[in-house]
Amino acid sequence: MHIEPGVVTGAKIALSYATAAGVAAHGLREALRETRRRGLLSVLARSTLATGMVFSSFEILPHFPVGVSEVHFILGSTLFLLLGAAPAAIGLATGLLIQGLFFAPGDLPQYAMNVTTLLVPLFTLSALARRIIADNTPYVDLKYRQALALSLAFQGGVVSWVGFWAIYGHGLQAENLAGIASFAGAYVIVLAVEPLADLAVLAAAKSLRGLRGSLLVTGRLFRPA
Repeated sequence: MHIEPGVVTGAKIALSYATAAGVAAHGLREALRETRRRGLLSVLARSTLATGMVFSSFEILPHFPVGVSEVHFILGSTLFLLLGAAPAAIGLATGLLIQGLFFAPGDLPQYAMNVTTLLVPLFTLSALARRIIADNTPYVDLKYRQALALSLAFQGGVVSWVGFWAIYGHGLQAENLAGIASFAGAYVIVLAVEPLADLAVLAAAKSLRGLRGSLLVTGRLFRPA
């Protein structure tokens, strides 16, 4: 999902600063609400876990260039279901920054675009979860169709934003559109894996009674809203 160097250049990059500022403001509001609900220590602990998971997805899990970008196994819905929206958002932004600072400095000029590409789908997923998951249903009791819908929201959002930046930067040239299409097609792999990974992780969490009430997971994991 990385926006490659040269895709958007010059004055056009300013748009990414505006979109990133918007998602950062929304993320800050989410973080403040979560801090009031669960406390600062819980938010910091879950954000640290999310950062580690995101960084691992960038540097350890398989990733490969396809079309206009790279395919990464960033399991956004898994992060959300285990840790909550605000810690997941902090982890995505921080993991991406660490990767850019220490491993891929060429990605730093595209940081605002990449943050937008990850966080807008995450917050879309969060809004969808409030609509399709009943208030009396803890996340450990999710069904496959619900996990699939959440994964579609996140991964579909990532693909859409990558496509937007590519068209914004290079227009509707045939080669550019073909690159977008091949990237989108490759993400079917992630979409096939993520809902199953979600259900496997939730099943494992359900069996670990010690996690109930833990500061390390979102309260919704085991409790109704």
